[in-house]
Amino acid sequence: MNRWIRNSVLVLCVAFAGGCGRPDDAPVTLGEPGVLPQTPQRSGDAALGYEILVNRGYVSCGVPLDAYEAARPGGDTGPSLPGRLGRNAELPYDLNATVDDNGVELVVSNCLACHGGSFDGEVIVGLGNAFADFSVDPMPAVESFGLLVEDGPAAAAWRRWADRIGAIAPYMQTDTVGVNPAPNLTMALMAHRDPRTLEWLEEPLLAPPPNSPLPTAVPPWWRMQKKHAMFYHGGGQGDQVHYMMLKSLVCTDRIEEAQAIDEWFAHVRAYIVSLEAPEWPHAIDAELAAEGETVFTAHCAACHGTYGAEWTYPNLLVSLEQVGTDPAYALQAVEAERFIRWFNSSFYGEGAVARPAPGYVAPPLDGVWATAPYLHNDSVPSIAALLDSRARPTYWRHAGERPEYDQATLGWRHEVLDHGKEGARNAADARTIYDTTRHGYGNQGHTFGDVLSDAERRALIEYLKTL
Repeated sequence: MNRWIRNSVLVLCVAFAGGCGRPDDAPVTLGEPGVLPQTPQRSGDAALGYEILVNRGYVSCGVPLDAYEAARPGGDTGPSLPGRLGRNAELPYDLNATVDDNGVELVVSNCLACHGGSFDGEVIVGLGNAFADFSVDPMPAVESFGLLVEDGPAAAAWRRWADRIGAIAPYMQTDTVGVNPAPNLTMALMAHRDPRTLEWLEEPLLAPPPNSPLPTAVPPWWRMQKKHAMFYHGGGQGDQVHYMMLKSLVCTDRIEEAQAIDEWFAHVRAYIVSLEAPEWPHAIDAELAAEGETVFTAHCAACHGTYGAEWTYPNLLVSLEQVGTDPAYALQAVEAERFIRWFNSSFYGEGAVARPAPGYVAPPLDGVWATAPYLHNDSVPSIAALLDSRARPTYWRHAGERPEYDQATLGWRHEVLDHGKEGARNAADARTIYDTTRHGYGNQGHTFGDVLSDAERRALIEYLKTL
């Protein structure tokens, strides 16, 4: 039952892309490759932001507490985080406790379901969860909670949550463990909401997105210190708070509620931009790393910036033609005009604008060693393979039941296969296979490291450990 509980709350992890007017006449202006513009951001209290993040109910619907506890009597809560207050201290770190308007205690998802990854057995707040499983249908778990709910306000609370998940479930199930369906899920939520009032609509207002989510990797939060825009396509421009609070879109039915969460998330953003990348936890060959810095400066810095006390970062959005990586995610974003209009005409678009471009942002590389797999779709299992396109496996999966890190390649140990999902033993086995021949899952492009010698790659990998 614990697996079903975790999967049923993990489904609430969301993210997408930012104006005024009706959804049918709001302008759509796409971005272009080049330097992304900087806009002023709101300030906040970072310590308060952390408290909000790990304790409050910014997602306001979920599983009634009594049903949750009945489903997991004495269950292991796993790793813990400091600063968890009251009931939150008794829950897994990716769940928060809250009370709805009718006094029903709820267990709800928080941002760390996707943005709390593990490394060496410790939770790193802000590290993307590369092992989350969105490949299973969430509805059996949702319905199982319903069997444990008593009539009255608790039943109404469960039904509200179950109806939301039921409406978006067809658009959030990936075919591979580890990849994230956040953009597709968010578009499905938009389709069921009136952009002017945020009222939930049983029948979608817009045509829903495709029911096969494209894979996306969850970027680390500490990059936000340097970034002018959010998302791989650079489309999240303007007030970053309004993108960061989109997780609340699952349950926020009134403008007044959204405004209250908006005030909270000014502080959450302050916390996010205060985060520093984790330090490499092992020894570093300083001489080899110095050689690698020279390689990096010559081949990587123009797009990814420089590091150290006088760091620079160009905020460069690179065209699809130049970077050459799988184009499906960027093309879906620029073609999704109905959802761009929805955002730009909604509360979330006030002070922000959704302006995706046909390209990908070259990210800052602080702590890059901790963020495997690589590329925007998690298609490359290690930095060593990213720097040599000939070493990238067509079919692969994480090795073993527990993820193990490879210090030499800067990635999670993986098993290279000679077949894709069609050659799997069964459906469960197929879900573990990353198949780069599938739509949106390609591992092509970013071949800039192919010109390097083996010695230069080893030196560059050593340098990347220092970032």
